[in-house]
Amino acid sequence: MAIPNENEYANFYKNYISLVRGNNLKEVVENHAKNIHQFISNIPEEKADFAYAKDKWTVKDLLQHIIDAERIFIYRATRFARKDKQDLLGFEENEYAANANTQNKSLQSLKDELLFLRKSTDIFLVNLNSEQLSESGKANNNSITVNAIGFIIFGHILHHINILQERYL
Repeated sequence: MAIPNENEYANFYKNYISLVRGNNLKEVVENHAKNIHQFISNIPEEKADFAYAKDKWTVKDLLQHIIDAERIFIYRATRFARKDKQDLLGFEENEYAANANTQNKSLQSLKDELLFLRKSTDIFLVNLNSEQLSESGKANNNSITVNAIGFIIFGHILHHINILQERYL
């Protein structure tokens, strides 16, 4: 399936999708998976607890946020791809961050968790057929297609990689 149309997702996801290179999810995975893996793998240990300003997330908090968001996005995609039409709730990212216990996690464990999750996500996405990708549902009171969720997953992590590069590393 092609790049999602603007009617397939809520407007606030537009910036994420604009960061993604590829005409379909297989191309997106081919274009981004390796670079994402390399970037995450190379985050230096000495930056683990760094926050660029008071009351901002640390690098570990940011990685945990990416993990949590990707799990939620892939859960939504799974439900909708399987034709589950129940409306799904949103999530409060700051509450998740406050309760993630990252101070007791190592940077390496977070990097490992994210990289394993990313691989699983990529395998799931590239194996969806066009019918599954075109399925839609409602999450956080917004209609969205499975295809759009796949693009958003990549746009979300690319957005945070940009923030890490600009403000943390």
